[in-house]
Amino acid sequence: QVQLVESGGGLVQAGGSLRLSCAASGSIFSINAMAWYRQAPGKQRELVAAITSGGSTIYQDSVKGRFTISRDNAKNTVYLQMNSLKPEDTAVFYCKVVVRRPVRDQELWGQGTLVTVSS
Repeated sequence: QVQLVESGGGLVQAGGSLRLSCAASGSIFSINAMAWYRQAPGKQRELVAAITSGGSTIYQDSVKGRFTISRDNAKNTVYLQMNSLKPEDTAVFYCKVVVRRPVRDQELWGQGTLVTVSS
């Protein structure tokens, strides 16, 4: 069994910064991709950034140059450094982790952490 624990959300003024963390624990041999999604009120969940096991990254256009995704494989943790935050970044942020399994990889979601950016 694997658990994901997210942390780092909160209230910040526009232009400020926050760092989200998502730590996986439990029965893990290795982790494939890790990603951050967000869901704003009344909107669908959307991909913010993702990172492969080899360190390749992709970003949603609206966060390029402001957000940085990284991972610590020794700690099974993925981070999202968010700078120059804007009110439109306000959302619940979810991490997603793909755990390698012998037959079929397992996708897991964090519980979500709220990020509120005030103008």
